[in-house]
Order: sequence, then structure tokens, then C-alpha cells
Amino acid sequence: MYRNNRSKNTLSLIVGFYQMKYALIVAVVLFSGSHAWSQTTAPTFNFVEYQKTFPRTSDVWKRKEDTLMKQFLEKGLAWPFRYMYLRSFKYDSQLEVWVKHEQNEPFKLFKTYKVCALAGTLGPKRMQGDYQVPEGFYYINEFKPNSQYHLSLGLNYPNPSDRILSDSLSPGGDIYIHGSCVTTGCIPITDTQIEELYILAANARAQGQDFIPVHIFPIQFKNQRSSDYLARHMKDFPEYGPMTEELKHAYLYFEATKRLPVVMVAKKGNYVIEGVIPPAPEKVVKEVKKRDPRPVKEFTGEIVAVVNKLPVFPGGNPGFQTFIDKISHEMAQYLEEDQKKAYVMVEFVIDKNGKPGYTKVIKGGNDEMNDRLIDAFDKMPDWVPAIRQEMNVAVRLKQSLYIERVEAAATKTTGSSGGATANN
Repeated sequence: MYRNNRSKNTLSLIVGFYQMKYALIVAVVLFSGSHAWSQTTAPTFNFVEYQKTFPRTSDVWKRKEDTLMKQFLEKGLAWPFRYMYLRSFKYDSQLEVWVKHEQNEPFKLFKTYKVCALAGTLGPKRMQGDYQVPEGFYYINEFKPNSQYHLSLGLNYPNPSDRILSDSLSPGGDIYIHGSCVTTGCIPITDTQIEELYILAANARAQGQDFIPVHIFPIQFKNQRSSDYLARHMKDFPEYGPMTEELKHAYLYFEATKRLPVVMVAKKGNYVIEGVIPPAPEKVVKEVKKRDPRPVKEFTGEIVAVVNKLPVFPGGNPGFQTFIDKISHEMAQYLEEDQKKAYVMVEFVIDKNGKPGYTKVIKGGNDEMNDRLIDAFDKMPDWVPAIRQEMNVAVRLKQSLYIERVEAAATKTTGSSGGATANN
């Protein structure tokens, strides 16, 4: 998608948002990943302290700032940070907050908020009163501490593209990210969330980031369900296809690099995204060794269905639970590459002498894991055998295991809390 051969006469780069005369320019930089221009002038006053002069925001800082600092430390993020980036997905109702400390480092995700109300449909805003949430590339241009929607952060709609493509007399305006969870074309979140976001944005502004970028996408492009919905929408509104492709280009560039692309506006108002999307790293194909089919061993003795006393693992139920926890932990390394967890059901026999064996995996797992589970259960120490009418008897038991990667969560087990269950 990189326009490597685009004529230099087609586009002209003008640095800065505010140096625009729309009838004369060919292209305007809406936001550059370099950020160099946003740091050229230090604030002449402390922006955060100014925001604290308002009763509502003063109270917010007292209640929220320490909590936010702790959340940053817990996620290994620097506080104070110097750069902030927001991106919102209309159909998926998400608002992401990305931050970084140094200009040349990639952005890191801090938090994702749920957008709690939505007006309009997919597609850009084009006129006053259409109730559409804009789509495109914007920045925060207003902090509103006395908003009727608790707190509000204004966006620079209409931007240079909107001024060309939207209704020339009445394109609409007053687009905010705000609280109160109601909307007629804005991006609403809860009061608690806007309090956090307001503090974060004010801190970035105080650190010298005069233009905090806000990119609004129709969908979260990596979500297949959302992509399918967008494809159906484009059948009815094909005219939005080129714009959607540019938005997707910007999305994919950021996904691959965690840096912002250069966004420009061409003479006709369409967005032009400059940024080479790095190719995805080649997936290492794990060599799968062919395994000979494992011989199936069947127990030929009598299996009883009802006993007076179940067999007992050495150490009782606590001992068996320890064994299951250990095996579940060991088996995590044998999950497939794209597999985070597995539910496995194992069946085995304890004969009348208490000897375990004849193990089968009857649900879940994979060839490698199942073989190792069978070995582990067959090699269990001898149990105290089951008893029926004062005689030792053989029983068939079932045990379920929950196997999960160590980095995903702590290992868990499922099944009966008292150990294996008898197969009736």
C-alpha cells in the first residue's frame, strides 16, 4: 500500500496543523510520527496546575492521580510520560490509550476503555445533525473541565479532510470524548473513565505534547467478526471504500511498528498515509515427528461398577491432587503453538492389587501430550485397591485436567474435588 511511485507533484507536505488555507494547499500533515514540531515550544504555565483550579477537576486529581501512577508502575510504564495516543473503534466500541516516554521509542498500550454509547453507523461524519461519529485523524484541541457531560476532551472536527469533503456550509462540530455515557455523535465513556483520561491528557499536555493524536477507525481490523460486518456495509456504501483502505493502512502500520504514520490530505480531501508496513515475521514451522501408533491395551479382567470403598492414592486425596497439579504443569509445554489451554479427560484402571494401568486419553490433548499423559498415569505408584463386599476389586476411573500455559495463568485442575471419579 506504500505509495512509493506517487508523483512528487501530486502531494506537498506542510508541517503543522494550524498553518492551513484549505483552498490553496495540496496536502497537509495531520500528524507526524516524529512529533518534532510538538515539542518546539515549552508551555508558559503549568497546565496541570491550571486544570486543578477548577473545583471538579481539582477533586478528580485528588482521587485519581495516585491510583493512575500505581497502575503505570504495575505495567512497567514510565510516569510521568511525555507522549499519548488515542485510537477508537466505532463498531467494536473501544477506546485505547497508548503512551510512551521517549520520542523514538514505540508506544505501549496502557488501557482500553469501553465506549458505552454509539450514534450513527459506520462511515465518516459529513454534515451537521447526521449523528455520525467522525472517522479519520484528529487531535485533542480543547479541555473542558465544566462540561455538562462531567468532563470533555474536544476534537478538531472538522479537520482539513472534512472541510473539503463535508457540507461546506454546515459540516457540524463540537465532537468530544466525554463522560455521562450518552451521545449524539461523540465518543462517550463513563465518568470514572473520563476522569482518568482527562488527567492523562492534561499530563501529556503539560509535558509539551500540544497535539495529542486521536485516530477514529470504523472497526478493529484484526477482529474477523468486525471485518465481516464492514465488508457487508461496504456493499451498500462502496464510496467509502478508498477512505477505509487508508484508515486500514494507518492501523496496520501502527500495529506492526507501534509508531504513528505520517498522515496527509490530498487536494481532493482524501487521506494519504505514508509508511511502509513491515512484513510479518515468518512463522517458524515446528517439525512434527511422525509417531508410530501406540498399542492399545485393554484390561481383560473384571471391572466392577459399584464398590464399598474406592481405591486410594498414596497420601490420599491431597497426594493425588499434588500429582495432578504436577502433571498439568508439566504438560503445558506440549500444547500446540497456537494453543493456550486444553481440557483433557483421562481414563485408567486400578486393578485388584492396586496396580494402575491401561490408561487412555478419551478427550482433548494432542499426540505428544497424550502419550506423555499415558506414561505418567501408567507409572503412578500402587494404590490401596478398591473394596467390594470385603474383597479387593478392579475399577475404572476418570480424571479431568485443565492444562494452560504458564505465562497465561496459574495451572488449574477440574473434575471431582476428591480425586478421580469412578466410571459407572
